[in-house]
Amino acid sequence: MNKTTNGWFSGMLGVLIFSGSLPATRLAVMDFHPLFLTVCRAAIAGVLAGALLLIFRQQRPIKSDIVPLLLIALCVVVGFPLLTALALQYVTASHAIIYVGLLPLSTAIFGVWRGGERPRPIFWVLSVLGSSLVVGFALINGASSSFIGDGLMLASIIACGYGYAEGARLSRRLGGWQVISWALFLSLPVMALLSLYFKPDSWSSTSVTSILSLAYVSLFSMLIGFVFWYRGLALGGIAAVGQLQLLQPFFGLLLSALLLHESIGWPVFMVNMGVVLCVAFARRFAVK
Repeated sequence: MNKTTNGWFSGMLGVLIFSGSLPATRLAVMDFHPLFLTVCRAAIAGVLAGALLLIFRQQRPIKSDIVPLLLIALCVVVGFPLLTALALQYVTASHAIIYVGLLPLSTAIFGVWRGGERPRPIFWVLSVLGSSLVVGFALINGASSSFIGDGLMLASIIACGYGYAEGARLSRRLGGWQVISWALFLSLPVMALLSLYFKPDSWSSTSVTSILSLAYVSLFSMLIGFVFWYRGLALGGIAAVGQLQLLQPFFGLLLSALLLHESIGWPVFMVNMGVVLCVAFARRFAVK
């Protein structure tokens, strides 16, 4: 297997792992409070990240890296997991996954801002079109949508997009998996204390499914997925392998149907297809 093929394979594994995040979160919030789920998954991943950094003796970030790493932790370690966990109390996982289709576009917009590039006018036209598809579907599909849930999902995509863009900028010097590991490790003391504070009074009524879902979002969504994802970007190229993320909504919908037995209608697939097309062309015209 050559370098490029290996990169695509690793990137696909990363996307598949991330695709299970929302369905697993949906299962976990049935027994765990969203605040506990957020801080606990970050604490577990932070312990593992610290062990990886110690085992591989990674160079410590310099002083100017601390603030960006804290911002990444705020957006990716805390913001996205917490906002999606709260949103999934109001909307189904299949409905929330529609917003994940906007994540590549959100990342591209913040990447343009942080990189100082000047996008073509058609980029903004496609951006507005894709956003309109999502907002329009959320407003029309009143049976499975919620104003609060939709707002929380939109906020989570904005936070995650900024976290990805900031992480991509910093990974040019520190390395991809090292960035998420340092962000998790820096947030570990606070996350560990909050985990103790928000821990359930009793675990007797907690189902095995919820515990396994917590383990998944802690081990895979917060850490292992990033290892494969950033490895794929490094080997296969950021622009090329990054397009694989456009497949995440479709994988997520299939998992929601299989694991949560949620009904997936044709309107959902049509909206996802429209968003994917808009994002794909928008990223193509991101810079002059």
